Formats: sequence, structure tokens, C-alpha cells
Amino acid sequence: MIDVLNLALPFFLLIFIGFASGKLMKLPQEGLAWINFFVLYIALPALFFQLLSDTPLEQLASFEFVAATTASTFIAFIMAFCIGRFIVREEINSATVQALIGSYSNIGYMGPGVTLAVLGASATVPTALILCFDTILLFVLVPTMMSLGGTATQPLHVVVRQVLFKIATHPFILAVFAGILAAAVEFKPPVAIDTLLTYLRGAAAPCALFAMGVTIALQKANKRPAELPVLLFIKLVVHPVVVYVILSAIGGIDPLWVFTAVLMASLPPAANVYVLAQQYHTYVERASTAVLIGTIASVVTVPVVIYLITNGYL
Repeated sequence: MIDVLNLALPFFLLIFIGFASGKLMKLPQEGLAWINFFVLYIALPALFFQLLSDTPLEQLASFEFVAATTASTFIAFIMAFCIGRFIVREEINSATVQALIGSYSNIGYMGPGVTLAVLGASATVPTALILCFDTILLFVLVPTMMSLGGTATQPLHVVVRQVLFKIATHPFILAVFAGILAAAVEFKPPVAIDTLLTYLRGAAAPCALFAMGVTIALQKANKRPAELPVLLFIKLVVHPVVVYVILSAIGGIDPLWVFTAVLMASLPPAANVYVLAQQYHTYVERASTAVLIGTIASVVTVPVVIYLITNGYL
């Protein structure tokens, strides 16, 4: 258990340092945009490109793994949406944000740092694939559901064009496909560029977790919806269980890839859930509360998952 805590605590302590900094220091929120830009557009793409470009191409073609993990996220999304729509009786737009709380893991900011620290560099490929295809799935689902709910007022063809543009230009997705292309042609960057990528890669996790903590600190957390425990149970418990069951049923998948998928699914709701709630002007304060409480709850649940993995119980 001490070894598990030594693996997990640094991540949560970085989040706490960011959270405390956001609460104690009266700095303008606008400054956070620069660190988010650095993490999303520079540091994490550098990490994925460098590690994927060194991976043999045959390891990158795992269609069953991608289908299983993406389907698991979709199942969690549908379960949480049904809670919001048919039990809590929310409108489609609010139920969509609730669905994100139950399915959208913090795969960008926490995912790479946690999986690579616990499982090593071999977890890079499954981490990148999950991040890429879960992002595509949610980029498609959210605008579609918001259009059905009447929150998005653009015509359908405009929504489709925007979705395709976001997918084609997202820095994570571009980095993943660039890394795959580099692996296919066995491209090796010059030493100076490779060293730069290593510097950026090392900064990705600390900056991402600190920025996440600050973001949570600056959000308001006033409303505590009655459905929140159920949504967080779906996110923190049901989602990783569904991933594990589906991948185990398929069989023949590298156990390390299974562990990576379970770890990614066990992460708390992404801070972007709050951003999307703001963008569509729905469920905003409750989304903020969900991100905060979900992150606090994951201080317990994520180490449990790490313990199960590192001690051979999965």
C-alpha cells in the first residue's frame, strides 16, 4: 500500500498545490489560459508524438482495443444520460452534461501522468489511443445532443462541419496521427528537436495537474445535485468495471493495455465538463461541483485501482 501511495500521492498533491494556489493567491483567471495552452497545444502533443514515433507500427493497429474502450465510454455516457433524462427528468441539454460527468474522464490532464508512472512507457500507445478516440466520440456526441436539446441553434450541416473541424484540428489527435506516421516511415527527429521534445514531455504532467487544481479552485461549487453520487459512481466505479469486463471478454489483449484502459476509465470527471457546461449555458454550477467532488473522491478510488493492478488482482 505504501508503494501505491508513493505512486498516486504526487499527482493529487500537484492538484492540491494548484488548488491551494488558486484559493490563496488573488491572481486573474485569464492568466490560466496560457498554461492551459502550453499543456494542450505544446507539452502533451510533444509527449505523444515522441513516444508514439518510437513505437513499432504493428503495436499501433489494435482495432478491437479501440472499439472496446470507446464503446465502454459510450455505455457510461448513455447510463448517466438516462439517469438525468428519465429519472431526474432533466432536459436533454442538462442530461448531456450529466452524461459527461459519468463518462468523460480527465484523460488529458491526469491520464498520461498516471498511466506512465504506474505502468511505464509501454502504456503510451493505449493511453494515446484512448485519449484520441474518446475525444472524437465526445466531440461528436456533445454537439449532436445539444442540437437535439435546442441549446445549439445552428443548422445541422453547420454543427457537422464544426465537429469535423474540431476533430481534424485537435492537438492531441494531430499529435497521435503524426506519431503514427513517423513510426510508419521510421522517422527520427534531429538530436536538438528530440531533446526539445523530451523537455516538453517532462513538463506535461506537472503543468497539467497544477493547472487542473487552479481551475477547480476558481470554479464555484454551490449547488450539490441529488443525482451527483450516482453520476460519480458511474464514472469512478461502473466505467472502469465496464472497460475491464469488455476487454476481458474479447481476450487476447495485452494485460498492460487492459490495465491502462481501466486506469484511464477510473479517473474523475474532466475539468472540461465545466467548460462545456459554460459553453452551452446549462448545468453550470452543478457541473463545477461534480468536477470538484469527483476529483476529491478519486483520491480514494484511483489508489484502490492502482492497488488492484500492482498487486495482481486484475
